[in-house]
Amino acid sequence: MPVIRATDTVVHELHGVSFTSYAAPARGSRELCAWRLDIPAGNEGVAHRISREEVFYVLSGALDAVIDGQPCHAAAGDVLLVPAGSVLSVSTPASAPVTAWVTTSAGLGAVLPDGSWLTPPWAR
Repeated sequence: MPVIRATDTVVHELHGVSFTSYAAPARGSRELCAWRLDIPAGNEGVAHRISREEVFYVLSGALDAVIDGQPCHAAAGDVLLVPAGSVLSVSTPASAPVTAWVTTSAGLGAVLPDGSWLTPPWAR
């Protein structure tokens, strides 16, 4: 399917964050996954170790991230590159929500703080 319409997307909710899945193996993409990430203002992210590289393009608002213990800030128009194997948490300032476009390779998984493995449905 060469065109995925906004009306055909699936929205997943986790930790108060919305993940709107566009490209994923379940939607016909063989190598890449892409979704819109909507985080409300003041959301504190949950640290997790990712299995694949992720690229966050901030569309609006600003992300406060911690990648392997290093704080990062990315505003609208900025890109956050997160290497595979990194421990990542993403938060938003209390003043404004954020919308970002996230791209990764198929097969993304994450280890959560309790040691459990998450295969995100928006990337399957």
